[in-house]
Amino acid sequence: MSAQFGIWNFDGKPADREYLEKITSAITPYGPDGGDGYTKGSITVLYRAFHTTKESRRETQPLVTPSGSVITWDGRLDNRAELIRQLHDVLTIGSTDVDIVAAAYEQWGTNCLAKLIGDWTLSICNPQQRRLILAKDFSGIRHLYYALSKEQVTWSSVLDPLVLFAGKPFPIDEEYIAGWLTAFPAVNLTPYHGIHAVPPSSYVVVENGKATVKTYWDFDPNKKIRCRSDAEYEEHFRNVFAEAVRRRLRSDSPIVAELSGGLDSSSIVCMADVMLVQGGAETPRLDTISYYDDSEPNWNERPYFTKVEEKRGRTGCHIDVGGQQSLKFDFDFDRFAVAPGSGGGESEAARRFTAFVISNRSRVLLSGTGGDESLGGVPTPTPELANLLARARLRTLGRQIVAWALAKRKPILHLLFDALRTFVPAGLLGTPKYDRLPAWFRADFVKRNFAALRGYERRVRLFGPLPSFQENVSTLDTLRRQLACSSVSADPLYEKRYPYLDRDLLEFLYAIPREQLVRPKQRRSLMRRALAEIVPDEVLNRKRKGFAVRGSMAAISEDWPSLFEVTQHMVSDSLGIVDAKAFRETLQLARQGQEIPTVPLLRTLGIEFWLQQLTHPNWVRVIADTQHGNALTGISAHIAAKEKTESEPSQIRTAP
Repeated sequence: MSAQFGIWNFDGKPADREYLEKITSAITPYGPDGGDGYTKGSITVLYRAFHTTKESRRETQPLVTPSGSVITWDGRLDNRAELIRQLHDVLTIGSTDVDIVAAAYEQWGTNCLAKLIGDWTLSICNPQQRRLILAKDFSGIRHLYYALSKEQVTWSSVLDPLVLFAGKPFPIDEEYIAGWLTAFPAVNLTPYHGIHAVPPSSYVVVENGKATVKTYWDFDPNKKIRCRSDAEYEEHFRNVFAEAVRRRLRSDSPIVAELSGGLDSSSIVCMADVMLVQGGAETPRLDTISYYDDSEPNWNERPYFTKVEEKRGRTGCHIDVGGQQSLKFDFDFDRFAVAPGSGGGESEAARRFTAFVISNRSRVLLSGTGGDESLGGVPTPTPELANLLARARLRTLGRQIVAWALAKRKPILHLLFDALRTFVPAGLLGTPKYDRLPAWFRADFVKRNFAALRGYERRVRLFGPLPSFQENVSTLDTLRRQLACSSVSADPLYEKRYPYLDRDLLEFLYAIPREQLVRPKQRRSLMRRALAEIVPDEVLNRKRKGFAVRGSMAAISEDWPSLFEVTQHMVSDSLGIVDAKAFRETLQLARQGQEIPTVPLLRTLGIEFWLQQLTHPNWVRVIADTQHGNALTGISAHIAAKEKTESEPSQIRTAP
């Protein structure tokens, strides 16, 4: 992923030279292949390249169009050939991606954004029109942030420089923290109040000192694909899935694919091999990386990923993560942790991954994220039954609910109730025990941020798009939020690609009947049928992968002394987020092997250690003491209390 940055001072003064030197130093690790800049009056745009395709090596950015717009583009354009045909008067087959994007913008303006298929972010600055456009692809895989004040607008694909060199502290965004603790924050949020993220499938227009967010593309709920037979659905799926994989094999260096042994990653690797044999892939080689833990009974993946390796005739990199589970956060306080989950100490597994990527000279990593969510990984009949209810197809509903009841070994009334409750607001029926918010969250914090803590739940509407379509879009929104808060690695530097988040593939999956994806006793029905000759049978017919939690519980027991000490002076407690006593009691239950909400517990620890970094003397200057609106107060009070405690003899004793 290349790096881009821009600043526009509204008072007409040029950007400070020392400030720009700091920015350049900060973004260069994310763009080590050189770059350039554009400066005119009060506008400066910087670009640093990270090349992953042969075309990108011929790009010149920032690019100035004939109309005077200054464009920086970070992306992979998947429908190059189609756009070149439409713009053949000004483009050739050898045109770079940024050349194509510039020509498309000159021809169609912002209407071009819906035509750009791939993973990308884009900035278009027009000094003559005094207008800035910031845009992101439909899934939001890459990052683009901006900060707008009365004096200026700054934007960057890397968050750190916007925070560190703004010349002012930022309040912590409480809603972001709430979202991170349970699900994921809203896509437009960052950890800092006053710095925003460009949402997926949207563009931000900055003019006259104001920012307006507009959606340029969305899925069509009325699009339907109906084939005459299962075989036709299977062929159609193979074609769109093969194209999704082929697009992400566009690289002039070897590609590494995650191979977990599950159906998603295995299918990507096996389909990529088909593309390589057929000559439909640009990468010179595909290698795999797999993780295993023979001590974890719910995570015995080695028998499955070795079956894929046997089929392809090549052994990948195997990394043993057994015994590496630890909750000790050995932070380097000389390094700024811009967001939760960043800045932690590097594990042995991470070091081996880094060494493999560097030795392999790879710049692209393929991920199976999104397959489970879009292809029926969770074998539930609820969306299909809700569709039949919404369309009043009662005869078909009766037949299908009986078939599902037999397959799931559940009473018909239970299945019917599950389908009916999708249309009812969650508050009317109560929250299931497994889905309740943790007891250690403070009541006022929950009240202020209930929507974020509940993952921005939306009730399925009875009228309008099919319930399964609404569920698909809601699930994709969750994935978008997950991607939006992911951190970008500069060591090693690589670009992550997601075949299951291909726009054309998702359009196909959202337009076909739900019963093609999941059937009674046929989890992943379409995928398994379509890939029967491509993926090994042992992987196609394996049971659903278990969720490994034993390692986390063992780590809590092993790290108990340090965790207990952490809970004595929690920053999140002083900020009114967590009740430290209740959290400590939950940790004690986990230590004893009792059932607790594992994910929120680990997320709470992640937030706590990140806040501890921010309140370290090296970095406390970057955060303000209050947030306007819903106030996160107490940073100064916490630091004062901590300094007082550290100046006194330690009274902390490890609990039995």
